[in-house]
Amino acid sequence: MADFHSFVMFAEMRTGSNFLEANLNALPGVTCHGEVFNPHFMGKKDNLALFGHDLAAREADPLRVLAAMRDQTEGLAGFRCFHDHDARVIAEVLADPGCAKIILTRNPIESYVSLKIAQATDQWRLTNAKNLKTTRIGFSASEFEAHLQDAQAFQVMLLRGLQVTGQTAFYIDYDDLNDLAVLNGLAAFLGVPARLEGLDPRLKKQNPEEVTDKVLNPAEMEAALARLDRFNLSRTPNFEPRRAPGIPGFVAAADAPLLFMPVKGAPEAQVADWLGRIGKGGIVGDFVQKTLRQWKRQTGAHRGFTVLRHPLARAHDGYCRLVLDGQNDLYRLLTKAYGLDLPRGAEVTPEAHRTGFLAFLRWLRIYLGGQTGQKIDPALASQSAVLQGFAQFQTPDLVLREERLAEGLAFLAAETGITAPELRPDTAPALPFALRDIADKEVQDAARDAYQRDYLAFGFGGWKG
Repeated sequence: MADFHSFVMFAEMRTGSNFLEANLNALPGVTCHGEVFNPHFMGKKDNLALFGHDLAAREADPLRVLAAMRDQTEGLAGFRCFHDHDARVIAEVLADPGCAKIILTRNPIESYVSLKIAQATDQWRLTNAKNLKTTRIGFSASEFEAHLQDAQAFQVMLLRGLQVTGQTAFYIDYDDLNDLAVLNGLAAFLGVPARLEGLDPRLKKQNPEEVTDKVLNPAEMEAALARLDRFNLSRTPNFEPRRAPGIPGFVAAADAPLLFMPVKGAPEAQVADWLGRIGKGGIVGDFVQKTLRQWKRQTGAHRGFTVLRHPLARAHDGYCRLVLDGQNDLYRLLTKAYGLDLPRGAEVTPEAHRTGFLAFLRWLRIYLGGQTGQKIDPALASQSAVLQGFAQFQTPDLVLREERLAEGLAFLAAETGITAPELRPDTAPALPFALRDIADKEVQDAARDAYQRDYLAFGFGGWKG
């Protein structure tokens, strides 16, 4: 069993955290200090200082407050923590295996309705039933969806934090809070010898009615909830490995505050040529994170941009240049290991080329789905994954499309106050066959299957060369 020096209760408003705290505090050797890192108070409402620190001191150094809480508490010290509390503290305790994690959850529609009632009545705790205040509230679909998104995002962040550090947490649901055996199981998890003989009798459930009886517009609520994709059925599965930012491939204009973040397989040389003809000309490259940050500081106000290519055109470019030109092992891999018939050479007909390209597109689907053992080539990776990689360092200020590249670059130049040079035609070697000669419905559908994330994320339609 882990030897914990403290604990944190991750929860949200109206999930029963007050009740769980009261029962934890009934265990000898355990003290839960409330919402120590709430943005507006320390511990409990209207309390502005704790452990010798006020709000200003806590803001300046929250980890000192965390250390003071542990030092000044006899036994096991802990606190309640919600998604909007100090992110620095959340990161610290989540990464610390010596801090036990309790994760308290509740049906989000119940917590939302309870929260709205508490806000309307200003009654957040009930210890005497005769003082009960209640009301019916109006359900707002947009407000609930924001509430749900915050709760889900917090839970996903907690889960990943536990996974990457090899930790586990004690999960407890609102409906289990009245189960004495479960609460004593929590005591065992925390490693304290004491056990509860009964539940704290002081706090009372405030609104035990059915959820539909607590709202003014139950029909609207039911309709809104029916629209939610509870099981995330519309999610596009993503097993593509995360990509690095690709900083060494970034290039900047020597005489302009413009940083080009190329997507492999999309227009690169053509844009770099345009960038290098601004002002006196020339580009700066071979960046690492340190030198790129130096360029940003020295340049001042700047714009980062990238260019997307239609997934079908990009896949065809990759097929012709990466597979058929024989400059790497991809052709041998596809023909030998996967048995694909990929005709190449001067005698290949358009129909044979189409057949080979279609086979390649169908292979791409399993390749990008993580079903092969091969490392994904940057020129074949989804553009969604490439931009997510960029975001690890920075997101582009502007995402342009190849089909309107000249207009996009002119807009970028005007925004930064520079004179835009003319965009020259792409000088890359011609492909063996024009895409328009083979891009029938079957080929279009295969590209959509392979790059469904890009079609969905960027709104690509059918290719119209």
